[in-house]
Amino acid sequence: MRPIILALAVLTPSFALADLTVSFRDGAPKDRFTLNYDGACALDRLDVQIDLGAAPAGLIFDTTPAGAGVQVFQPLEWVSGTASTSDVTDGDTLLSLSLDDVRPGASWAFTVDIDDTTSTRQITVDGSEMAGAMLWADDQSAAFDTSGVAKVRLANCVS
Repeated sequence: MRPIILALAVLTPSFALADLTVSFRDGAPKDRFTLNYDGACALDRLDVQIDLGAAPAGLIFDTTPAGAGVQVFQPLEWVSGTASTSDVTDGDTLLSLSLDDVRPGASWAFTVDIDDTTSTRQITVDGSEMAGAMLWADDQSAAFDTSGVAKVRLANCVS
C-alpha cells in the first residue's frame, strides 16, 4: 500500500509561491516605481494594477501641465524593462500594467509624477503618503506600507 501512496505524492503537482514587490521612491522631478518578481517559474503574462485612490493622502498621477496636478508634471516613462500600460491622464488614480514574458528575477521600473491633494506639499509625496495605496496582481492585493512598499504573494506556478 505504501508504494501507491508514494506514487500519488510524486504525481501530484506542487505549487510554488512567488512574490511581486513594488516600491515607490519620491524624486524630483520624477517619482519612481520599481517592480521585482521573485518567483521560481516563468509566467506568460502578469496583470498588475496600482491604485493610488485608496491612499488617504488623495494621491493622483500628474502627467500634463494642465489639469488636476500641481506645478511640476511628468508623463509615465519606462526606465527599465517595458510593459503595456493603460492610458494615464492627469488626475488619474489607477494604473494598469501588463507584464509579458515574466522571468524569475525580472525587474521593471518607470517614472511618473505623483501629487497629493490633501496637504500643502502637493508636489512632494513620500512613502508615508503612499500608505494605503493598493497593489493588485494575480487576483491578490496588498496595501503599500509607510515606506512605500507593497508585496503580493502569487501562487500561480506549478512544478
